[in-house]
Amino acid sequence: MDEERIAVALSYQNDKESPEVIAKGKGRLADLILKIAKDHGIPIKEDAKLVKDLYRLEIHKPIPPELYHTVAVVLAWAFKLNKKFREKMLKSLKKTT
Repeated sequence: MDEERIAVALSYQNDKESPEVIAKGKGRLADLILKIAKDHGIPIKEDAKLVKDLYRLEIHKPIPPELYHTVAVVLAWAFKLNKKFREKMLKSLKKTT
């Protein structure tokens, strides 16, 4: 039997000490979180162990230090993807003007 899908959404604000979980859910709620992310162009990284660790956390509380490294790797990946997307959009806009 397959495990129920779980999803966790992270946020990092420069004025906060660390990233935090801003949404989490199982089953249909997980599907909704993933759909919202896709609809808004938010990168989705699949990491079963990390999502299970993050799911145990309270929403809007800083992640614990033992998860800093793993979350930093995911955030760096997302920032890099966002930068590439912005650069692609700028090139596209320049071609149309």
